Amino acid sequence: MGCLLATAKVSAAEPVFVVQDPAVGDVLSPASLPPDFFDFSPDEYWLEPRDSYWMNFSNWVLRQERTQSERIQALGEWADRTFSGEDAGLPNNQSYLRLGFATESEYGDPAQFEPEARFRLDVPTVEEKLRLVIESESDELIPLSERRRDRALTEDERSETEATGALRYLSEVGDAINLSNDVGVRLRFPTDAFWRATADKRWQLDEDWSLKAQQRLYYFHQDGWGARSSVAVGRDLGNGWDFLSASELEWVHDDRMFDVAQTFNFYKRLNNRSTLNPRFGILGESQPTWRQTSLFADLTYRYRLHSDWLFGEIIPALEFPRDESFKDRASLILRIELFFSGQIDRR
Repeated sequence: MGCLLATAKVSAAEPVFVVQDPAVGDVLSPASLPPDFFDFSPDEYWLEPRDSYWMNFSNWVLRQERTQSERIQALGEWADRTFSGEDAGLPNNQSYLRLGFATESEYGDPAQFEPEARFRLDVPTVEEKLRLVIESESDELIPLSERRRDRALTEDERSETEATGALRYLSEVGDAINLSNDVGVRLRFPTDAFWRATADKRWQLDEDWSLKAQQRLYYFHQDGWGARSSVAVGRDLGNGWDFLSASELEWVHDDRMFDVAQTFNFYKRLNNRSTLNPRFGILGESQPTWRQTSLFADLTYRYRLHSDWLFGEIIPALEFPRDESFKDRASLILRIELFFSGQIDRR
């Protein structure tokens, strides 16, 4: 921005905040700055901070992030060292806890406040290519139509899935195909053993277009076999916009049918705090015949409220489901999410 915030004191009891331009060394007092520099009026420059329930609550939340992130990271590192027999865990441990609060408003229905929670315990150093992964949910047990619209749903609209624990073996086929095999159980009583294998590969088609393909095969002892194929192509559209077209086909063993989804995604980072993600898509199935089951469109505005762990989302959405004669269903999601982790790829 070309300027640097600094602090000076004119007396022991009266702090004065100044702005210094490193290029010229000028020091400006608050009174000399333009009014639009501040988000408060000039007569509030020297007011003492006022205690309030909101300030006390927000300060408590900030303390919890620092405290709980360290604890969750320490738990992952402890499990890492315990299972691997090593003295220290690797720095890329991806254990996390994600908490959220979302409210949804639809035609004729008032907003309903729903808590959300997801977690992962990731242990990457059991062996060089062996991992222990414990997660709050398994994608294979969630319908394709629900996964494609996950951010536009609240917790009570999602399928109930138990936590899973698995040993994951990572390998490669050739120079570029990544392969993983998981053997694990659903963490419930009675337990449900499962196996899944995933292969994926990326290609850079030319200087603009890239492609990623993934194939997954899985078996759950109680739910049977399943398979999923997905292909995504994307490119940079310029002016900060990215485009991604994603196609997915899934075999549903219980219903002896295929589910299919086609989505078109646009993404733009507006600034260092906010992003915009408009989407529209088509969902379908193969039984009793190949047909559309739903059309949808949504727009996700995501704002980083504090640091890199507190986010807010506003998601207006529109859906046209077949089981309601393609009558429009509009909704508005408001969500706050908190991440407690030392290091995490926030998806």
